[in-house]
Amino acid sequence: MLIDNHGRTVNYLRIAVTDRCNLRCFYCMPAEGIDYVPKKHLLSYEEMLRLVRILATMGISKVRITGGEPFVRKGIMDFILKLSQVEGIEQINLTTNGILTAPFIPQLLEMGIHSVNLSLDSLDKERFFKITRRDELHKVLDTLHLLVKNKVKTKINCVVMDGQNMEDILPMVNLAKEHDISVRFLEEMPFNGTGLRLQDFKWNFKNILAHIKQEFPNIYKIEDAPNSTSLNYKIEGFQGSIGLIPSFSRTFCGTCNRLRLTPQGMIKTCLYDDGVFNVKDLMRANLTNDELQTHILKAIGSRAKNGFEAEKNRKNQKGVSESMSTIGG
Repeated sequence: MLIDNHGRTVNYLRIAVTDRCNLRCFYCMPAEGIDYVPKKHLLSYEEMLRLVRILATMGISKVRITGGEPFVRKGIMDFILKLSQVEGIEQINLTTNGILTAPFIPQLLEMGIHSVNLSLDSLDKERFFKITRRDELHKVLDTLHLLVKNKVKTKINCVVMDGQNMEDILPMVNLAKEHDISVRFLEEMPFNGTGLRLQDFKWNFKNILAHIKQEFPNIYKIEDAPNSTSLNYKIEGFQGSIGLIPSFSRTFCGTCNRLRLTPQGMIKTCLYDDGVFNVKDLMRANLTNDELQTHILKAIGSRAKNGFEAEKNRKNQKGVSESMSTIGG
């Protein structure tokens, strides 16, 4: 097993397969987008698979595919298939915005995908367009319908933003009434590609819960899964559950079991750090698997205690300035 310097077991890898996205959500990137990484500077699928095979021998058993938007990268389904065949990988999960996902759901089921996180910040067409700068809500809802119909374990991730989508909180909660899904509300984070911080952080997880309780006073806490990033709740009579993710408050760091791999090959031991080492560069310098393991162990052995320490230790003292699409949310 991989045990970090704070006694936390690390068994989960999040792979951002691309920094490209077919949405332009304002909390993730500027309207004009970001400067995408040239293809030659991205990890190849073969390099990703090599890293996963190495990490699987070290105790990584769970992988999440994310982006950007994973389905904008060509060859993604073949990559997921090969990933599912890596010895030691017991669970593969997927995060997507749902726009291109629907046609692939039958194949994903055949490959044994464990769960899908669907990013959805509004159920209202006009608000969806305002947030994402794209008129694609109908495609996301089609994907949600197919996931539910095919009984895929589904989590909806909704970023709560003051003045943008508070009207969607209660309608989102109601999605869990008739469907066995988890509707999760995330605090907004500063990974917007501009470096601008939140001036008035009103909608923390406590205030989101208080808002839900006004309409659903019978909401009650349930047990969280090990290493869960969400605080989880049920409402009497609902099939699904409600989750709150303190992504900016960072209260879940004490049980963090994650490593992150960016599209450029940067290994991150915390969402808020600016990268520990670039595994792509080491691979292309012809380091052996044993040498790569040494770098991984060193990184695991010097993890920040929490997201606040990781942000404080960033080499760029100006703080977070990258887009979430470049690091895999």
